Amino acid sequence: MDDQKDIKRDTSMNRRDLLKVVTVIPASALLPLGAVAKQPAGMMHPQAAPAAAQAATTPAAYQPKVLSGHEWRTVSVLSDYLVPADARSGSATEAGVPAFIDDWLDFKRGRMLDGIRGGLTWLDIESNRAFGHDFVDCTEMQQKETLDRIAYPKTAAPEDAAGVAFFNQLRDLVVTGFFSSEMGVKDLPYLGNQMMMEWNGCPANVLAKLGLNKA
Repeated sequence: MDDQKDIKRDTSMNRRDLLKVVTVIPASALLPLGAVAKQPAGMMHPQAAPAAAQAATTPAAYQPKVLSGHEWRTVSVLSDYLVPADARSGSATEAGVPAFIDDWLDFKRGRMLDGIRGGLTWLDIESNRAFGHDFVDCTEMQQKETLDRIAYPKTAAPEDAAGVAFFNQLRDLVVTGFFSSEMGVKDLPYLGNQMMMEWNGCPANVLAKLGLNKA
């Protein structure tokens, strides 16, 4: 990916943009996050390693319900490309997003699970075709090159339409999972769900902006 299209570009701006996605996701999608699962042995993406190390020391680590070990690793890598750690908070895997995705797919099953699973297979097929390795075993540069084909729908090739649809769906799940986690709520920062000693009504400046008169 080039500098302008790098998925890991300025994450403070990325997260503000990702909030636009959160606002259109049904509230029913905001499920509680499970603990971060222990990563299977084998090659780990550098960004996924901190979360995996943390999970390894957790007594009751999350156990995937529907994702295989290989699928779990792939989802973890993709999640951290979409929401990497920055100065404000940790990465998607550190927030438990892969567990959220697995739990949600277990709840939904059917076409959504088939779509995500098919997309992960698509990534491996294309990565093997281009680089001779599954997606998670490719170098970071190779992974970016593959993702660059499907991360930008307007410039994607017609033959990559299936990959684009998968990546859009996964991105929605990752964003929903991150910003409904404890870490993501702090990252916003979300100002709701706070106790108030008294309620004096909507502030006058807000009413004025809405063109309403305070009673």
